[in-house]
Amino acid sequence: MENKNIFAHMQEMEAQIDEMRTTLGDWKQTVKELMEANQKLSLENEQLRIILKREAPLDKAALSAEAEAILAAEGKEEVVGEGYDNLARLYHEGFHICNVYFGHLRTEGDCLFCLSFLNK
Repeated sequence: MENKNIFAHMQEMEAQIDEMRTTLGDWKQTVKELMEANQKLSLENEQLRIILKREAPLDKAALSAEAEAILAAEGKEEVVGEGYDNLARLYHEGFHICNVYFGHLRTEGDCLFCLSFLNK
């Protein structure tokens, strides 16, 4: 009778070990995803700090003049609103303002969607 108890106990331990192995695998995957997200956010923070140091006191007059120059190039004489200035500022800080990638960091230069949106 004692041998049967030992065998049953060993099977129970084996099941617990398998369950722990599965749990450990899940934790490893979660840690991997968190590390990747952390790396991405760290890179984005680094780029934002560079932009912030470069353009700390943002000159609204220069931004407004840039917005007026874009409109003048198209021959429009509409008054540029504060919303347009904010979008232009965001774009020049390195973020997408187009509906495709809105709010994501621009990592590969200018975006044609964003530029066409600014030129409307």
